[in-house]
Amino acid sequence: MSTVFSRGREPLFNSPGNNKRRFNLSRYFAVISLIGIFVFVVASTYLYRNIAISAIKDHQSRANVDLARAFANSIWPRYQSFVTTKAAQLSSKELRDHVEIEKLKNDVDSQMQGLNVVKVKIYNLDGLTVFSTDPGQIGIDNKHNPRFTLARIGKIASEIELQNIRDDQQDEIEHTVLSSYIPIRKAENMPVDAVFELYTDVTELVTRLDETQKQITLGVIISFISLYLFLFAIIKRADKIIKSQDKKYNTDIETIRKHAYHDQLTGLANRTNFHACLDDATKRAKRSGDLLALVVIDIDRFKLVNESLGYDAGDELLRVIASRLPSCVRETDSIYRLGGDEFAIILEKVAHPEDIALVARRVLEALSSPIHIKTNEIIINTSIGISLTNQGHSDAYSLVKEADIAMMNAKGDGGNRFIYFTGELNAIAYDRLTMETDLRNAVSNNEFVLYYQPKILTSTNEIVGVEALIRWQHPDKGLVPPNDFIPLLENTGLINQVGEWVLRTACRQNKQWQDAGHPPVKMAVNISARQFRSESIVTCVRQALYDTGLDPKYLELELTESLFVENVEKAIRTMILLKDIGVYIAIDDFGTGYSSLNYLRQFPVDVLKIDRTFIRDLTTNPKDIAIAKAISTMASSLNMGVIAEGVEDMRQVSILKDNGCNEVQGFLYSKPVAANEIEEFLATGRMLPILTKVKSA
Repeated sequence: MSTVFSRGREPLFNSPGNNKRRFNLSRYFAVISLIGIFVFVVASTYLYRNIAISAIKDHQSRANVDLARAFANSIWPRYQSFVTTKAAQLSSKELRDHVEIEKLKNDVDSQMQGLNVVKVKIYNLDGLTVFSTDPGQIGIDNKHNPRFTLARIGKIASEIELQNIRDDQQDEIEHTVLSSYIPIRKAENMPVDAVFELYTDVTELVTRLDETQKQITLGVIISFISLYLFLFAIIKRADKIIKSQDKKYNTDIETIRKHAYHDQLTGLANRTNFHACLDDATKRAKRSGDLLALVVIDIDRFKLVNESLGYDAGDELLRVIASRLPSCVRETDSIYRLGGDEFAIILEKVAHPEDIALVARRVLEALSSPIHIKTNEIIINTSIGISLTNQGHSDAYSLVKEADIAMMNAKGDGGNRFIYFTGELNAIAYDRLTMETDLRNAVSNNEFVLYYQPKILTSTNEIVGVEALIRWQHPDKGLVPPNDFIPLLENTGLINQVGEWVLRTACRQNKQWQDAGHPPVKMAVNISARQFRSESIVTCVRQALYDTGLDPKYLELELTESLFVENVEKAIRTMILLKDIGVYIAIDDFGTGYSSLNYLRQFPVDVLKIDRTFIRDLTTNPKDIAIAKAISTMASSLNMGVIAEGVEDMRQVSILKDNGCNEVQGFLYSKPVAANEIEEFLATGRMLPILTKVKSA
């Protein structure tokens, strides 16, 4: 199994590859080169066209100048006087109808015949259109035309433009023409007499230009694409080399980072990372005013796993624990292994202190599920201490110290629980010390009493057994519930002495009921883990039965599943010795964590007791029904009895009966009561009325 979780932060070091996007050479080349090719093709096409158009204009303008000079030398002398002087005195109509215009037209037509000239105009120096091959334009004022203005002062002005020209069928067709304004003068150095405008058809030239431009552009594009593909292949290869080197670099950096800040066994952030991150987190919490919590987790009796199963099993157990913790927290929370079997969680921006309890409960639940390592099933308990920044301290050192104190208190209370550090924790420790002293006095002062809760056969409501439950009648505090003092009995070792008293008292009470003539019932007595592991447990049971005279078949010892995990072989031997005495053995709280089918078939067990957690939601949760049915079916197949505890509703009874469980125990029938009340039930024929209202113990 290989589980690596990096649920922490590295405040002092980060690999560059994790913070910046890597430069992609091939992508950069592709984008830049394609943009460059596009810009070059567009710019070169535009430049080529301008140069070609300019060349056409220059060439055709020179041709038009030659035509204008030929006109000036041959025809102009005959019409100079009319154009420069007389035409200005005529109206537009008179000008169009004048005989000189007709003559001029004939002369121009003969002069331009066979040439690609599509229109001819003659202007006087005032801009008046004296003559045009298009009669409709004669008489039009053109003095504001900028090209006319240039020609008037002796400069040639040409421009290519589109013109609609009629063909032989009198259809107008769009042509590309070169319009040239040319000054007319008698000699090169003489003043300008008039302006001659020629419209030359250059459509064919421009069309050929466009075709040539397309061919050149296509050739350029193909050449550049070929070059681009060749260079791209080279760049792509270079980019792969860079990526490979970059990947190796990042891998090396990641390895260094993990060795520096992560636990090699579990993959979690390590103690070095923890102290740096906690220091940063406390500073952030102090600035923002947000609530920060530190959760310290310690595995109860972890040393026993190493000693009994070996260090490899212990390492595997730690890896499994590390793999389960991330599911208990938010993505923003950080998990650390501090060393050994100790873990820590930093919770930032906690809305309410109560929210931390949700995390702690998730951890307890996640880690309490059985862990399978090779052929062994391991059940662990955890002790959790919680410290907060709103308790007067905001530095990392205080948080760690307080969380450790809280964790040790949780472990001192029996483990498998969480405790918040509070200002009253020292007072609680003092109270615990006082209670320990009181407990020692309680043993000698006979302050303990036994209460009994009936076990009911649901088909008849008859009492078929009772469970002996210890209570402490404190002289000052009154009746102290068992959860408040039994863990302390375990930790102080007084549990053996008190447990022996419970066993003897319960046996004596059952014998007294029988001697009083009541039908015999089984007496169930809880045996603690510490009692069961002691070498004297078998002797203690045998002696109690002998001293009280109770038949062993009326004694049932209830053992918790936690007894079986530490030393299976010894547990089996002890149970066989107890069975040889003749007592019954029941597994209490069955299904809550430690049992396995492999162990169950080896242990000489008579009864399985379904834990109350599977009964509580029996009427609403189909999964609990399935579990109850499975346990009942399994118990029946193994020739074991089955009883459900914590029954508080007749619907639960009905479901249990339907699924094979016919013996129950719970507040529906009776809370734990004193011995005289049980005797009253037995005296009335062992029929127990169902309580109409569930009472709390």
